[in-house]
Amino acid sequence: MHSNAEAGRSDPSYLEMVRHQVSGEEATETDDLGAFGWLRGQKERAVMLELRRRNGNIIGLGYAWLERAEFDPSAGITLYFMGKAVRITGSNLNSEVRPHVRMFNGILRHRVPWIQETSQVIAMRAAKDAVVIERIEVK
Repeated sequence: MHSNAEAGRSDPSYLEMVRHQVSGEEATETDDLGAFGWLRGQKERAVMLELRRRNGNIIGLGYAWLERAEFDPSAGITLYFMGKAVRITGSNLNSEVRPHVRMFNGILRHRVPWIQETSQVIAMRAAKDAVVIERIEVK
């Protein structure tokens, strides 16, 4: 004898609801663009920015505490989180990776859930126009 829950699993409307939930979850997945992640869903927003260091350390900072962001092509990106300054240095930090996808602009719109420092080997092999994060400093 089947329970009510098991019987519901064969119901076409139940199966359609599950398919819809799964496709909704897939829409919120993150694209790995090498130096940073990008939320796929048009209206998706990250709650925190994950800073991945080359040595394996990870720091998460809440986007809600992001007070100010600055981009200077010669100095990099500086993010100000309630008493902490995060300095991101590298190359092509605001270049267009694909149409309408730029790391700095994505940070401003909370579409970037993580950034990561690039290893020196990968940085040397990277394309001339690739986004490369050489260093993330938290002060």
